[in-house]
Amino acid sequence: MRETPARFEPCGIEEMIPEFLVDLLDAIREEAAEVGRGLHPDSVRELRGLVRIMNAYYSNLIEGHHTRPRDIEAALSCAPVDDRFLAEAVAHFRVQEGVDDLADAGDLPQPTSVSFIVELHRRFYEEMPEEFRYTEHGFKRVEIVPGAFRTDEVQVGRHLPPSPDRIKSFMAHYEMRYRGLTRGATGRILSIPAAHHRLNYIHPFLDGNGRVSRLVTHAMIQRAGIGAGGLWSISRGLARSLGDRGEYMAWMDTADMPRQGDQDGRGNLSLQALIGFTGWFLTVVQQDIRFTRSILDLDSTGARFAAVLMDEVEKGASGPIASFRKGSVLR
Repeated sequence: MRETPARFEPCGIEEMIPEFLVDLLDAIREEAAEVGRGLHPDSVRELRGLVRIMNAYYSNLIEGHHTRPRDIEAALSCAPVDDRFLAEAVAHFRVQEGVDDLADAGDLPQPTSVSFIVELHRRFYEEMPEEFRYTEHGFKRVEIVPGAFRTDEVQVGRHLPPSPDRIKSFMAHYEMRYRGLTRGATGRILSIPAAHHRLNYIHPFLDGNGRVSRLVTHAMIQRAGIGAGGLWSISRGLARSLGDRGEYMAWMDTADMPRQGDQDGRGNLSLQALIGFTGWFLTVVQQDIRFTRSILDLDSTGARFAAVLMDEVEKGASGPIASFRKGSVLR
């Protein structure tokens, strides 16, 4: 079973959607529609630049790489960046910016297509200086080829991803399944958590799988119409979670669980575990939407938004962050 694409079924919740998930989907749609309502488009464009910095910061944090938002901001204007962690953050910012530009133009392709996923990986590592395109694998230093599937066996914790020669088959199945599962308003949102987990389950690249999966998730959120123009951050939500910061990895591990008997779906993996993970993930989405709504009041939008986001992790800022705190971008 390990080397067949059916290994990561079920890919979604396809039959009876639990009532609590239906209610959660409705609430997410309604609450996301209110985020940033009434803001001038220029303010939205500038404010979401801060969100990209925070997304890059939190994505780094999930990987165990510590950077500061103000250093990321400074690095965005420096070329080349001589710190690996800052280079990763800058690359994340730039790739997410490209995704947002495509969404703005109405040209965002299917985020779960193989070509789009490969392009995200390629762009991320091409944004990195060449000296940082290496990783440690099997006690040796291995080059990361932008946009290339891994050619080595890997183990991620207890999980053994598919063998390298099977990755193309698994990814083709992934694309096919989520092409169907993302049809309709409900499917576009409901499928986001499963697509996020299953891409990490396949682990198609030697390095960068977590980052790419979060960028894919960001793109799926924009395509689903709940991204509020990029004004909230999925990486922030996943890094902070609902209770403690270890929840994300714990839930990802739970969603790997094999099927638990005849009442647990018909796939190789547990349907009930996927339902639980989906509920947790979408609650994180709702929580971050609510967080953003709570600080986007029109009386002091720029100052509140920048202050709350940045003061989560540091004190003091300069450049565009400081100008936001003064409310200079309000129209």
